[in-house]
Amino acid sequence: MHQEAFLQLVMPFKNKVYRLAKRMLISNDEAEDATQELYLKLWNQKEKLIQYQNVEAYAMTMIKNYCLDQLKSKRADNLTLVYSNYTASDASLEKTIELQDSIDKVHQIIEGLTAQQKLMIQLRDIEQYEFEEIAEITGVKEAAVRVALSRARQIVREQLIKKHQYGIK
Repeated sequence: MHQEAFLQLVMPFKNKVYRLAKRMLISNDEAEDATQELYLKLWNQKEKLIQYQNVEAYAMTMIKNYCLDQLKSKRADNLTLVYSNYTASDASLEKTIELQDSIDKVHQIIEGLTAQQKLMIQLRDIEQYEFEEIAEITGVKEAAVRVALSRARQIVREQLIKKHQYGIK
């Protein structure tokens, strides 16, 4: 496979790979390193890529596994969760502050979820993968993906309602 064919095959999902790595590793630098590692591995396997039915799902699986390995390593202690990619356009200062506060609360709740639940929310709600693709990426049955995602959303919903109703009986 020539360089041009390789780039046409793998570049369309580069941003998705980076966002998943960033969601899992938090750090921009770590996510960039993970993305570079993935593309180096894909380049080294370029002749084998043709045999994969869904190269994007294969790449997402590879990045997920790489990130999990990184999180298990000693560097995991130094990572923190940061979410700052949500903005409101035509809102007053008060509404903007309220919105940011709510978003921060949601992210704090997501931070408390299990690694699998975080991954499911990232893949389905952020990256908008289909359940079948998530099952392929994570190596989990589609029904288990639905259950994990449902439970994660339920936890987020319940804890967010509890925070918003603080002090109200």
